[in-house]
Amino acid sequence: MITKAVLKDVSELNKLVNSAYRGDLSKKGWTTEAYILNGVRIDDNELVELMSEDKSNIFKFTENNRILGCVLLVEKENKLYLGMLCVNPELQNCGIGKKILAFADDYADEKNLPKIVMTVIVSRIELISWYNRHGYHDTGEREPFPDNHSDDVISGKKIDFMVLEKIIQKKL
Repeated sequence: MITKAVLKDVSELNKLVNSAYRGDLSKKGWTTEAYILNGVRIDDNELVELMSEDKSNIFKFTENNRILGCVLLVEKENKLYLGMLCVNPELQNCGIGKKILAFADDYADEKNLPKIVMTVIVSRIELISWYNRHGYHDTGEREPFPDNHSDDVISGKKIDFMVLEKIIQKKL
């Protein structure tokens, strides 16, 4: 079931997001950034801040009262920004990510937003391919990795984000 996350979910969301992106547990899944970045992906304060923003929502995928996946959806002008999509590393490849993406499509349609955009680290070829298979394409735009997290970069090399976009087909 996918529902809007609330403040009491912050601690569990924090553990999920960080375990999916960074650290040893993330290496059990295929979406890890642990070979690219150190440190934490997000903390409780950042999650609370995201939840308090007017056009920003975090949705959680739950089963048996456990949060197994989540996604950040932010309404921006004429598009929906999708970020922080993650699934418990031990449950990846079970279809949860696909369900969350389908939810995002429906959410954009419901809000009359014609496209969804996201950023993905350029070197994450396997992840970009997965998004391509789900209707996202490279816009050609690149955004720099934030300077305030540059100490987390393992290689010390510059990291860029690729901007991906999906056009939402209106449902009849």
